[in-house]
Amino acid sequence: MSDKLARYRSKRDANRTPEPVPDVPASTPGGDAFVIQEHHARSLHWDLRLERDGVLVSWAVPKGLPADPATNHLAVHTEDHPMEYLTFHGEIPSGEYGGGTMTVWDTGTYETEKWSEREVKIVLHGRRASGRFVLFRTRGDNWMIHRMGPAVRDPLPSVAPMLPVERARPPKDAAAYAFEFAWGGRRLLVPVEGGRTEAAGEHPWLRELAESFGSRTAVLDGELATLGGAELLVLSDLLYDDGRSLVEEPYTVRRAALEALDLTGPHWQTAPSWPGDPGPVRQAAREQGLPGMLAKRLDSPYEPGPSEAWLFIPS
Repeated sequence: MSDKLARYRSKRDANRTPEPVPDVPASTPGGDAFVIQEHHARSLHWDLRLERDGVLVSWAVPKGLPADPATNHLAVHTEDHPMEYLTFHGEIPSGEYGGGTMTVWDTGTYETEKWSEREVKIVLHGRRASGRFVLFRTRGDNWMIHRMGPAVRDPLPSVAPMLPVERARPPKDAAAYAFEFAWGGRRLLVPVEGGRTEAAGEHPWLRELAESFGSRTAVLDGELATLGGAELLVLSDLLYDDGRSLVEEPYTVRRAALEALDLTGPHWQTAPSWPGDPGPVRQAAREQGLPGMLAKRLDSPYEPGPSEAWLFIPS
């Protein structure tokens, strides 16, 4: 009988990594457990591992499990892992194979509908991962994973930024608005999916922001501003969060969801917002040399393009 863990052990030194390095596979084959680990290695990915014949057959999935059957995700077949990996989490030292932080993203059981060298059909029963999937081999170790069945989330919104209309004075019904600084920068919508964002192509420092979301999908609205000589993304709205579109929700709901994310980092921050009293905000904008302030109706949905629900009041 071949040693199913030989390749696994050849890549690891038990004296240098906290990973389990057993001598032989488990002696009780035939189980139906699975684990998905979020792996912040050289590049963020998720490791899908299925118990089979005493080991965990494994694939690295860079963008995580697909939520929509219309989109397949790459799944790279890797070496079999020991059963002890079902619960493994921790820090693999830098310089070691797979160095980085690993956490258990989900675990549960699965059913096998088909298993061959080129195709694996399964039904996952986990807390976060559930449903029918098929893994199919394309070339070499490269496979694809496809969700079978309906999408499990709202589609990502494809919208233009909501834009304020200029007014000389604050609204008379100030209690119906929240007030924010106008930073004088460039608006930027940042979609985040699978720990990545296409906005990082122009602004590489956004990769760190995207990775911090893990598997959580979001669309952020912000303004690229230069503060203290450094470029900063000031985040002011949230259009999509964890599978749910928020564009039809009122500003208050979107704002609460944004604040719950607690987004503060080296190149990004959540914009402050003050409901009901424009005077101090406008005065502070003048003192800081900002172009003005924004008034946003508390009950307004997100409306692409110019909207009377958002007002720009110059300093």
